[in-house]
Amino acid sequence: MEASDFTTTLIVDQTPEEVFNAITNVRGWWSEEIEGDTAKLNDEFTYHYEDVHYCQIKLTEVIPNQKVVWFVKYNYFKFTKDRSEWTGTKMSFEISEKDNKTEIRVTHHGLVPEFECYDICSNAWTQYIQQSLMNLITTGKGQPNATGKPRTEDEKKLSGAK
Repeated sequence: MEASDFTTTLIVDQTPEEVFNAITNVRGWWSEEIEGDTAKLNDEFTYHYEDVHYCQIKLTEVIPNQKVVWFVKYNYFKFTKDRSEWTGTKMSFEISEKDNKTEIRVTHHGLVPEFECYDICSNAWTQYIQQSLMNLITTGKGQPNATGKPRTEDEKKLSGAK
């Protein structure tokens, strides 16, 4: 099953330190509505979007400029039969230097094609990571969800927004 976990990779010119700082600035690339701390070992934060998605995340591994791992303690989706599909899954952000560039490998361990949310969730993660996180790293400005507004097309569909 490991091979079917959602994974995406970025390669940037910025340093591992700049990449690490962007990853841990979750409000800068995922959502402005993040509540809690997002940078140090054992920090916990919540993400919510209206009544469509809510999750509680704990940082279980933090190696500055190398790796960040999130553990999803609790998850609620309004749009799936199993509303807790992400509960118990992990997100890893692995940072390494390759050929004078920095590679970021993001894996959502446990987000597999068998999940009802897989298509929507993998599309949303791809947008957040390949676009918003990439822009935060390279330009200093990501495109997180603004307070109360969906950012991705899939979130717009889920919420009924136009």
